[in-house]
Amino acid sequence: MQKIGLIGYGAIGKDVVSYIKEDKVTGAEVDAILVRNKEQYEELENERFTVTNDEEWFFSSGLDVIIECAGHEAVYQYAVKSLSSGSHFITVSVGAFSDQELYDEVVEAANKHERKLILPSAAIGGLDRIAASSINELEEVKLITRKPPAAWRGTIAEESVDLDTISEEHTIYEGTARQSAKLFPQSTNVSAALSIAGVGFDRTKVQVLVDPSVKHNTHQIVAKGYFGEVELTIQNTPSADNPKSGYIVAMSICKALNNLTSPVVIGI
Repeated sequence: MQKIGLIGYGAIGKDVVSYIKEDKVTGAEVDAILVRNKEQYEELENERFTVTNDEEWFFSSGLDVIIECAGHEAVYQYAVKSLSSGSHFITVSVGAFSDQELYDEVVEAANKHERKLILPSAAIGGLDRIAASSINELEEVKLITRKPPAAWRGTIAEESVDLDTISEEHTIYEGTARQSAKLFPQSTNVSAALSIAGVGFDRTKVQVLVDPSVKHNTHQIVAKGYFGEVELTIQNTPSADNPKSGYIVAMSICKALNNLTSPVVIGI
């Protein structure tokens, strides 16, 4: 039985716990959840897992897999510590790895401790094809992200457009994935995952739009290379608890957990 630990218990973390409790992940149980203020989670005191703000206890509790769903800062704080404690580390805040020094440090820790840094597909699709294509002359990768106005509240998008009155699509960023991952940490982690799978942060092109005509968080991937061409459009239903994310993120984490133990692995 895999002992699972979570860092953070927001919309994504709650969905992951729910799926595991419903036995949608084979051979796994939630053992501990690390939060900043455990007093906020008194409703969980009768659960079989422990909610704690004691970092040393959390990382010494023998967890097989630690899942980060708390934002970029949590990757900086806990990625190396998780791997060093003997746990595989699954992260959804992939945009943190636009910091090359951080990425190299985490990969080094994974190698040293013979653990895995796992980047689930999360809100994006086609990473298996992009990663395979990078084996031989991947020429171009572009990501176009469109989200409804509600998904951009609390971001720098509010500096360039009135989210209450916008009536047509508006480009809020066009450039490289490295910069977009820093500007929109909750909304363009997909560009970071795409970059690591493909041609890197500085060669992956990104366009980000506020679009009042769409109801779903939409990502369009265009790639060309030795393999041929691919164009893929993904429409994710925004989470009711966190419109910047989608329900598919937790499902993707659960797929990654299943891959660790299943005799059949699909889409690698």
